[in-house]
Amino acid sequence: MTVADLDRDLVLAFLDDLETKRQNAVQTRNMRLTAIRSFFRFAAYEMPTRSAQIERILATPAKRFTRRLIQFLTRPEVDALLKATDRSTWIGQRDYALLLLTIQTGLRQSEITGLTRQSVMFGVCSHIQVCGKGRKERAVPLCKSGAAVLKAWLDGTRKDAGDVVFPSARGGRALSADAVQHLMRKYLAIARKGCPSLRDKRITFHCLRRTMAMDLLHAGVESSVIALWLGHESVETTQIYLDADLALKEKVLAKTTPIDSKPGKFRPSNQLLSFLDKL
Repeated sequence: MTVADLDRDLVLAFLDDLETKRQNAVQTRNMRLTAIRSFFRFAAYEMPTRSAQIERILATPAKRFTRRLIQFLTRPEVDALLKATDRSTWIGQRDYALLLLTIQTGLRQSEITGLTRQSVMFGVCSHIQVCGKGRKERAVPLCKSGAAVLKAWLDGTRKDAGDVVFPSARGGRALSADAVQHLMRKYLAIARKGCPSLRDKRITFHCLRRTMAMDLLHAGVESSVIALWLGHESVETTQIYLDADLALKEKVLAKTTPIDSKPGKFRPSNQLLSFLDKL
């Protein structure tokens, strides 16, 4: 296959195949198109003779889609998920520490599985040193309970685990993405038996990161600080949490005066107060 074979019709056929045969979402289709555009922007400098072909491919529009509200866990749902782990076993202790640390720090899946002992600092200001997207480093603080659980886990980790904080069952290697998704599905199946609200939600490992963001938002933390905490490139990325925060919207609504109602607080009349005093 040559570059000449990669015309706009072939690109469109590939994108349609993603949606029809592979059943990929529109977001996935648009991500593939972004990668294709990136390649052809590079090709435009290397092969100017193909400029007309490249321009047609670069002009391929992304497909519009309905942006759904993000899913996150409430405190009872978090408790049910953590309770589903069997802490009497080595794997259960590992998974409990992994889930708890993710919920309390909001680390990405790749960030949490890539942690090493050298990146964890215990002391007065316990924190984790993370290298996230775009090779950007950031320090994420640990609360006392999270630091205690993590320290106990590291102190009891098998010697063959190496420097990896959360090794696989075989030891020495970090957990793979498939392994993380498997343990998430396993504990969700157990947690749904005791927490019915989890049955109606489509929960992924990334929802744990969103749960931390929503906790910060409910605590009154500004969006700019949440963006720094999560390692977002732009504050606009954090806007999705504001859109999904129904509790925050209810607080704003409580400060407004509904239509067809009198403003201000209710003040009882003297006649009503006299009647109540006689009861």
